Amino acid sequence: MCQSLPLNASFWLTLFQLDWHIADQVRRQGCPHCAGKLYVANYPRKPRGVARELLGPHYCQRFSFCCSVCHKRTTPPSVRFLGRKVYLGAFITLISAGVHGLTPEQRAAVLDEQDIPAQTLHRWRRWWNHYVPASATWRSLSGWLSPPIQPKALPAELLTRLQGSTLALRLQQLLSVICPLTTLSCSLYPEGAYKNSQDVIAMV
Repeated sequence: MCQSLPLNASFWLTLFQLDWHIADQVRRQGCPHCAGKLYVANYPRKPRGVARELLGPHYCQRFSFCCSVCHKRTTPPSVRFLGRKVYLGAFITLISAGVHGLTPEQRAAVLDEQDIPAQTLHRWRRWWNHYVPASATWRSLSGWLSPPIQPKALPAELLTRLQGSTLALRLQQLLSVICPLTTLSCSLYPEGAYKNSQDVIAMV
Protein backbone atom coordinates (compact mmCIF):
# COMPACT_ATOMS: atom_id res chain seq x y z
CA MET A 1 0.00 0.00 0.00
CA CYS A 2 1.10 3.53 -0.75
CA GLN A 3 2.98 5.28 2.03
CA SER A 4 4.05 8.23 -0.13
CA LEU A 5 0.93 10.39 -0.22
CA PRO A 6 1.34 13.57 1.87
CA LEU A 7 -1.72 12.77 4.03
CA ASN A 8 -1.89 11.39 7.57
CA ALA A 9 -4.44 9.41 9.57
CA SER A 10 -6.20 12.55 10.86
CA PHE A 11 -7.04 13.54 7.27
CA TRP A 12 -8.80 10.23 6.62
CA LEU A 13 -10.61 10.44 9.96
CA THR A 14 -11.86 13.93 9.08
CA LEU A 15 -13.26 12.65 5.78
CA PHE A 16 -15.06 9.86 7.62
CA GLN A 17 -16.56 12.38 10.06
CA LEU A 18 -17.76 14.55 7.18
CA ASP A 19 -19.36 11.52 5.52
CA TRP A 20 -21.06 10.58 8.78
CA HIS A 21 -22.43 14.11 9.15
CA ILE A 22 -23.74 14.13 5.57
CA ALA A 23 -25.33 10.69 6.00
CA ASP A 24 -27.00 11.74 9.25
CA GLN A 25 -28.63 14.72 7.52
CA VAL A 26 -29.84 12.52 4.66
CA ARG A 27 -31.32 10.01 7.12
CA ARG A 28 -33.15 12.76 9.01
CA GLN A 29 -34.70 14.03 5.76
CA GLY A 30 -36.33 10.65 5.12
CA CYS A 31 -36.80 8.86 1.82
CA PRO A 32 -36.63 11.32 -1.12
CA HIS A 33 -39.10 9.13 -3.04
CA CYS A 34 -41.95 8.71 -0.52
CA ALA A 35 -40.79 10.41 2.71
CA GLY A 36 -40.66 7.03 4.46
CA LYS A 37 -38.21 6.26 7.25
CA LEU A 38 -34.70 5.34 6.17
CA TYR A 39 -32.91 2.35 7.65
CA VAL A 40 -29.18 1.69 7.56
CA ALA A 41 -28.14 -0.54 4.65
CA ASN A 42 -24.47 0.28 4.20
CA TYR A 43 -22.40 -1.07 1.32
CA PRO A 44 -19.25 -3.05 2.17
CA ARG A 45 -16.12 -1.51 0.67
CA LYS A 46 -12.50 -2.59 0.33
CA PRO A 47 -10.87 0.68 -0.66
CA ARG A 48 -7.49 0.73 -2.37
CA GLY A 49 -4.71 3.27 -2.55
CA VAL A 50 -3.98 3.90 1.14
CA ALA A 51 -2.59 1.69 3.90
CA ARG A 52 -5.27 0.24 6.19
CA GLU A 53 -3.47 1.44 9.31
CA LEU A 54 -4.01 5.02 8.13
CA LEU A 55 -7.68 4.49 7.38
CA GLY A 56 -8.65 2.60 10.51
CA PRO A 57 -11.91 0.61 10.67
CA HIS A 58 -14.06 3.42 9.27
CA TYR A 59 -13.50 2.72 5.59
CA CYS A 60 -14.93 -0.79 5.31
CA GLN A 61 -18.39 0.62 4.55
CA ARG A 62 -20.03 3.36 2.52
CA PHE A 63 -23.09 4.88 4.13
CA SER A 64 -26.37 3.96 2.45
CA PHE A 65 -30.02 3.61 3.42
CA CYS A 66 -33.11 1.66 2.41
CA CYS A 67 -36.66 2.99 2.74
CA SER A 68 -38.99 1.14 5.10
CA VAL A 69 -41.95 1.88 2.81
CA CYS A 70 -40.90 1.83 -0.87
CA HIS A 71 -37.63 -0.10 -0.26
CA LYS A 72 -35.68 2.17 -2.61
CA ARG A 73 -32.04 2.89 -1.94
CA THR A 74 -30.74 6.31 -0.92
CA THR A 75 -26.96 6.62 -0.92
CA PRO A 76 -25.72 9.97 0.45
CA PRO A 77 -22.99 12.02 -1.22
CA SER A 78 -19.51 11.06 -0.06
CA VAL A 79 -16.17 12.81 0.38
CA ARG A 80 -14.45 9.42 0.68
CA PHE A 81 -15.72 7.46 -2.31
CA LEU A 82 -16.18 8.52 -5.94
CA GLY A 83 -19.21 6.40 -6.77
CA ARG A 84 -18.28 2.74 -7.22
CA LYS A 85 -14.59 3.33 -7.87
CA VAL A 86 -12.49 1.00 -5.71
CA TYR A 87 -9.72 3.54 -5.13
CA LEU A 88 -10.42 6.30 -2.64
CA GLY A 89 -11.52 9.65 -4.02
CA ALA A 90 -8.57 11.54 -2.53
CA PHE A 91 -6.13 9.05 -4.04
CA ILE A 92 -7.75 9.27 -7.49
CA THR A 93 -7.74 13.07 -7.30
CA LEU A 94 -4.09 13.34 -6.36
CA ILE A 95 -2.93 10.82 -8.96
CA SER A 96 -5.04 12.54 -11.62
CA ALA A 97 -3.56 15.89 -10.61
CA GLY A 98 -0.03 14.57 -10.89
CA VAL A 99 0.15 14.01 -7.11
CA HIS A 100 0.76 17.50 -5.77
CA GLY A 101 3.69 17.57 -3.41
CA LEU A 102 5.44 14.58 -4.96
CA THR A 103 8.39 14.60 -7.30
CA PRO A 104 8.01 12.85 -10.69
CA GLU A 105 10.07 9.98 -9.29
CA GLN A 106 7.78 9.62 -6.26
CA ARG A 107 4.69 9.76 -8.49
CA ALA A 108 6.12 7.02 -10.70
CA ALA A 109 6.83 4.98 -7.58
CA VAL A 110 3.20 5.38 -6.44
CA LEU A 111 1.88 4.18 -9.82
CA ASP A 112 4.29 1.26 -9.82
CA GLU A 113 3.56 0.34 -6.21
CA GLN A 114 -0.19 0.39 -6.82
CA ASP A 115 0.18 -1.43 -10.14
CA ILE A 116 -2.15 1.09 -11.77
CA PRO A 117 -2.51 0.35 -15.51
CA ALA A 118 -2.35 3.22 -17.98
CA GLN A 119 -5.95 2.45 -18.96
CA THR A 120 -7.13 2.97 -15.36
CA LEU A 121 -5.32 6.29 -15.09
CA HIS A 122 -6.85 7.29 -18.43
CA ARG A 123 -10.37 6.55 -17.07
CA TRP A 124 -9.70 8.68 -14.00
CA ARG A 125 -8.51 11.59 -16.09
CA ARG A 126 -11.46 11.20 -18.44
CA TRP A 127 -13.80 11.37 -15.44
CA TRP A 128 -12.19 14.63 -14.37
CA ASN A 129 -11.78 16.14 -17.84
CA HIS A 130 -15.14 15.14 -19.36
CA TYR A 131 -17.72 13.96 -16.81
CA VAL A 132 -17.05 16.61 -14.15
CA PRO A 133 -17.12 19.64 -16.52
CA ALA A 134 -20.39 18.40 -18.07
CA SER A 135 -22.15 18.14 -14.70
CA ALA A 136 -24.62 20.61 -13.19
CA THR A 137 -22.47 20.65 -10.05
CA TRP A 138 -19.47 21.95 -11.99
CA ARG A 139 -21.55 24.49 -13.94
CA SER A 140 -22.71 25.95 -10.64
CA LEU A 141 -19.23 25.91 -9.16
CA SER A 142 -17.52 27.37 -12.22
CA GLY A 143 -19.52 30.58 -11.81
CA TRP A 144 -17.21 31.46 -8.94
CA LEU A 145 -14.02 30.83 -10.90
CA SER A 146 -12.23 33.75 -12.48
CA PRO A 147 -10.52 33.11 -14.77
CA PRO A 148 -12.38 29.88 -15.62
CA ILE A 149 -10.63 26.52 -15.35
CA GLN A 150 -10.27 24.60 -18.58
CA PRO A 151 -11.50 20.97 -18.35
CA LYS A 152 -8.08 19.57 -19.25
CA ALA A 153 -6.60 21.37 -16.21
CA LEU A 154 -8.79 19.46 -13.72
CA PRO A 155 -8.31 18.55 -10.97
CA ALA A 156 -4.87 20.13 -10.51
CA GLU A 157 -5.92 23.72 -11.18
CA LEU A 158 -8.93 23.43 -8.87
CA LEU A 159 -6.65 22.28 -6.05
CA THR A 160 -4.55 25.42 -6.47
CA ARG A 161 -7.62 27.69 -6.41
CA LEU A 162 -9.04 26.39 -3.13
CA GLN A 163 -8.31 28.15 0.13
CA GLY A 164 -6.05 26.39 2.60
CA SER A 165 -2.48 26.45 3.81
CA THR A 166 -1.95 22.72 3.26
CA LEU A 167 -2.67 20.18 0.56
CA ALA A 168 -4.86 18.23 3.01
CA LEU A 169 -7.13 21.24 3.62
CA ARG A 170 -7.49 22.06 -0.07
CA LEU A 171 -8.14 18.41 -0.93
CA GLN A 172 -10.80 18.15 1.79
CA GLN A 173 -12.53 21.21 0.36
CA LEU A 174 -12.31 19.86 -3.19
CA LEU A 175 -13.90 16.56 -2.20
CA SER A 176 -16.67 18.42 -0.34
CA VAL A 177 -17.41 20.64 -3.34
CA ILE A 178 -17.73 17.73 -5.78
CA CYS A 179 -19.46 15.28 -3.43
CA PRO A 180 -22.87 15.63 -5.19
CA LEU A 181 -21.26 13.82 -8.14
CA THR A 182 -20.67 10.69 -6.03
CA THR A 183 -24.29 9.49 -5.96
CA LEU A 184 -27.22 9.09 -8.34
CA SER A 185 -29.84 8.36 -5.69
CA CYS A 186 -29.67 11.46 -3.47
CA SER A 187 -29.92 15.04 -4.70
CA LEU A 188 -29.55 16.64 -1.26
CA TYR A 189 -26.60 19.04 -1.09
CA PRO A 190 -26.02 18.77 2.64
CA GLU A 191 -24.75 21.23 5.19
CA GLY A 192 -21.17 20.32 5.84
CA ALA A 193 -20.39 20.19 2.17
CA TYR A 194 -19.59 23.66 0.91
CA LYS A 195 -22.79 25.37 -0.21
CA ASN A 196 -21.13 28.70 -0.91
CA SER A 197 -18.22 27.93 -3.18
CA GLN A 198 -16.95 31.49 -2.89
CA ASP A 199 -16.00 30.75 0.73
CA VAL A 200 -13.39 28.19 -0.30
CA ILE A 201 -12.20 29.34 -3.74
CA ALA A 202 -9.38 31.83 -4.01
CA MET A 203 -10.69 34.48 -6.40
CA VAL A 204 -7.86 35.53 -8.71
